Amino acid sequence: MAQSRKRKKARRRTAEARRPAQAAPAPAEPANGEPAQPQPAAESRGYARSRAKNDAARAALKPLARGERPTAVTVGAIAAVVLAAVNVIAMIVGWDNLGGDTDEGRAVAFTVLWSVILLVVAWGMWRSRYWAVLGMQTLLGITLVLASLSLISANSVGSVLILVVILAAAGSLFWFMVKAMARIQMPERPTRAR
Repeated sequence: MAQSRKRKKARRRTAEARRPAQAAPAPAEPANGEPAQPQPAAESRGYARSRAKNDAARAALKPLARGERPTAVTVGAIAAVVLAAVNVIAMIVGWDNLGGDTDEGRAVAFTVLWSVILLVVAWGMWRSRYWAVLGMQTLLGITLVLASLSLISANSVGSVLILVVILAAAGSLFWFMVKAMARIQMPERPTRAR
């Protein structure tokens, strides 16, 4: 098996050596006047292909109409309000301090701060603000990391199921918000004069 790999590599090398050398395009001079570093042909083709895919994806996006809000952003705003309410209710009922060994004042301050952050993010997402969607994605990313780490040390089937549901919901919302962020960030296309 090792012999066949060596033979394939040798054949590939000889085939590449027999091909006529392709002329690489001349490197463009950068604005600062220093000569540009030459890039291998394969690397520049890869960048060109990637750039073409990115341009095609951007061209396919439609900018938001006035007052329009992507579905993922609406779902995220509602989820943030619900989570803020659940945090406050859990604090009032005392579910967040079941162990009893934490400082109650610190727990209350943390819950209030977290709920305020969620409400600010929800307000921003409801108004289709880019910073709010980015903030929500940051919170979802933190949630994904913490839930994944908690899944490693979960000791009951119920805990595992809850964490898997959290991971699936947060991961899906995170994924759908990526395209929504791109649409929110797009500049409006110029309107034609009639």
